[in-house]
Amino acid sequence: MARPGPRLGEGLLGLKTFSGGVHPPTAKELTKNESIVEAGPPERVVVPLRQSLGAPAEPVVAVGDEVKVGQVIGEAQGFVSVPVHATISGKVTAIGRFPHPVGGEQEAVVIEGDGGDEWHESVEPREDAAELPADEIRNIIRNAGIVGLGGAAFPTHVKLSPPESKPIDTVILNGAECEPWLTADHRLMVERPGDVVSGLAVFLRALGCQRGFVGIEANKPDAIEAMRVALPDGGDLQVVPLRVKYPQGAEKQLIHATLRRAVPAGGLPMDVGVVVQNVGTAVAAHEAVHLGRPLVQRVMTLTGRPLGRPTNFLARIGTLVSSLIERAGGIKGDVAKVVSGGPMMGIAQSTIDVPVIKGMSGVLLLAPGETDVEPPAPCIRCSHCVHSCPMKLTPTTIEKFVLAGKIEDAVGIGLLDCIECGSCAYVCPSRRRLVHNFKFGKYLAAERRKAEAAEKEGS
Repeated sequence: MARPGPRLGEGLLGLKTFSGGVHPPTAKELTKNESIVEAGPPERVVVPLRQSLGAPAEPVVAVGDEVKVGQVIGEAQGFVSVPVHATISGKVTAIGRFPHPVGGEQEAVVIEGDGGDEWHESVEPREDAAELPADEIRNIIRNAGIVGLGGAAFPTHVKLSPPESKPIDTVILNGAECEPWLTADHRLMVERPGDVVSGLAVFLRALGCQRGFVGIEANKPDAIEAMRVALPDGGDLQVVPLRVKYPQGAEKQLIHATLRRAVPAGGLPMDVGVVVQNVGTAVAAHEAVHLGRPLVQRVMTLTGRPLGRPTNFLARIGTLVSSLIERAGGIKGDVAKVVSGGPMMGIAQSTIDVPVIKGMSGVLLLAPGETDVEPPAPCIRCSHCVHSCPMKLTPTTIEKFVLAGKIEDAVGIGLLDCIECGSCAYVCPSRRRLVHNFKFGKYLAAERRKAEAAEKEGS
């Protein structure tokens, strides 16, 4: 029996949220009731060696090598890095630079499948998973190549290794999935709630704490109910229904909504005793610790009105998006833009021949009329961006400093605190390219820091 608790529909006062934010159309109706479809091993994969924040992996295979599923093909380089694994069995046919969904080209390993889909002999279930010490759990998660599957792709073992001076008392699983169109996390919670809970337990053991929450937006009542049933009776684990608002799933906003703790400017969740992980990351941790499986596949949403059959796929890392589009009935209408991720924070693609990567929560095909093509106009000082900013920044002032080249002034009023959620650009009647300019400003700030560091080294 599930622990009794408030149910959806008991009033908005029971739903937690944060200040600021926006309410774009959720547009989830195409896939929210579509069960996850296992895409299976494709004939060919292109597996990028850069799939997370931090240093890219270095290849440890050569052209002509035979590999099996789960075999390491790229070794991690340093602490903030993760290994990369073969996602099908077959032969390495190329190692070179290929289109990458984050932009440009990145080094990748190409594997032609042998049709056997044979797992590497190192992949074995663990009978003692529930008794593993924290250090071993972190090593397993690192060696499995697990990163945040919500989109940020930050190495998970790093989040699970806070300094002793910052003890963690709470883990929050992010099941908000506030990005419009995407439903991968929703379906995971509905179809695999037990694995989500198992992954949460893994994180709690790794961090030595007992309290865990699963934050879910209220437009997913079936996921809320499934997770409540899956959680054990009593104890310190519970589901937190959240108001439907974007960006409800951003770490700092989720922490504030759930615990009313404010992460300081320039700080991290660990500064307030919290670690946030995506529900998909929890499933990956469950598979790594209990089943011995590295991260070779993920659930992602392929959606959009021009698509024949919008689908939630369990896709192998390295599968080309073009082949998934074929599996989803092909393109049946005009496409104005293809986006990796959702419309608010996603990245427009120049080709559909890009691979699925660990941080790819979805791919969206937008029809003409669904994407903004209006040129930006001068700011009219309406302050809509200020009211919508979940970080309480002044977006237009920051933009003015960036465009004037006054990067230090932009940093001084919060440029680096911007989470690039796009709320400001969404509400702007002048269609200012605010997020684009913030990204540019952050790039310039980083380049200046590098130059200053190099100058100090040389002096």
